[in-house]
Amino acid sequence: MDSIKINNLEVFGHHGVFEEETKLGQKFVVSAELFMDLRQAGLSDDLTMSVHYGEVCRAINDFMKEKNYYLIEAAAEDMAKMLLIRFDKLSGLKLEIKKPWAPIGLHLEEVSVNIERGWHDVYLGLGSNMGDRKANIENALLRMEDDDDIKVCEVSRLINSKPYGYTDQDDFLNGAAHIKTLYTPSELLRCVNQIEALAGRTRDIKWGPRTLDIDILFYDNMTIDTENLTVPHADMKNRDFVLKPLNEIAPWLRHPVYNMTVSEMLNELSLVTTA
Repeated sequence: MDSIKINNLEVFGHHGVFEEETKLGQKFVVSAELFMDLRQAGLSDDLTMSVHYGEVCRAINDFMKEKNYYLIEAAAEDMAKMLLIRFDKLSGLKLEIKKPWAPIGLHLEEVSVNIERGWHDVYLGLGSNMGDRKANIENALLRMEDDDDIKVCEVSRLINSKPYGYTDQDDFLNGAAHIKTLYTPSELLRCVNQIEALAGRTRDIKWGPRTLDIDILFYDNMTIDTENLTVPHADMKNRDFVLKPLNEIAPWLRHPVYNMTVSEMLNELSLVTTA
């Protein structure tokens, strides 16, 4: 991945756990590696195709002056989020905040915190078969758009589908969405569960009726198998109501376990169901 590096930017701030640090302030040194596609900038010699590193430096300087943190770990976390949201061409970054001469009563040149953060590509399946099904799904997407840690990139059309597993219930409306998120998988799971709860989701019957169901189908190219989360979604290969909307927005997406694209999985399922 292409990158721009900012090395050892000196800034002043009031961060630390000791009173003298928060009152008097001190120098901090910040370095950042900014990841993005620089091909078009290189071909066009056009600054709008890149990120203005001078503006990034000023944003870092202002952030360190205006905010106050006990821990430079917290400063790094919030600074990374600020930069990723403000500069939309960034796909990710590495950030280091150095604290020279930390007041620990021993000779120490500096202490530093290093983090790497970025946007993750995620595909979601959404469904509803209670109440205003369309509004339930649209409201869920609006809640995601209101979350700074999520960008809603593309949404499929909604399709009507028969219930799966537990069939004694009304038809579902189903769709798929491509989002980018700063959340980790477990954080994103908590987020979508909260959105489901706000829509009145209950979990009384497995595969039963629900006002809103949000499944994490893919998270980057990761495979996750924990007590609470399996990614890619465990049974998606057998669910046309998942594959059809997903095929509309990402037919080329390849399953990291089956080594099949969404389009190939849908074609295989269609052959089985029509046989």
